[in-house]
Amino acid sequence: MYNLFTFSNKLHSISFGANVNVASNTTFFKQGYFALAIMLVFVSVNQIYAQKGDSEEMENSIIKSIDDSTLEWGPCPPFMPEGCNIAVLHGDPSKSNSDVLFRVNGKSSLPNHWHNSAERMVLLSGKLEVTYEGESKGTIEKGNYAFGPAKKPHSAKCVSKDPCVLYIGFIEPVDAFAIEK
Repeated sequence: MYNLFTFSNKLHSISFGANVNVASNTTFFKQGYFALAIMLVFVSVNQIYAQKGDSEEMENSIIKSIDDSTLEWGPCPPFMPEGCNIAVLHGDPSKSNSDVLFRVNGKSSLPNHWHNSAERMVLLSGKLEVTYEGESKGTIEKGNYAFGPAKKPHSAKCVSKDPCVLYIGFIEPVDAFAIEK
């Protein structure tokens, strides 16, 4: 249960997964207020230490723009179209939980391929048509979110004249495997 207090005329109930009901004329300790006070102190102290942490262990926050001059754009796998680039926003692409920007020129087609990881995507510029195996073609427009299941083959086309830039959050290490016809 999530309600901390439920009041009625004769009973007080403190809920933490089970109700404890005691008559309203019992002492401070029996009513559970003492236990609640101890728990609140514990939670508060725990939160203070969890937020402060060791500065060497805490990451810094990151804010990036797709036009950021500090982004290091690298090449896509060789089977992707000419002009395709990837920039790492956060994390190590050879490990779990990394974020990248994926950029292709306008009017470019991405051949059928798959990834070991699911992809969480937001299109930042352009207009992208995506076709996943066994599904109808979908269109991702600027600002749209899309989810791509792990290991599900798909192809895409940047249908806009301007480049398509896609934010992709990978759960597993970043990879891409071409599907030969």
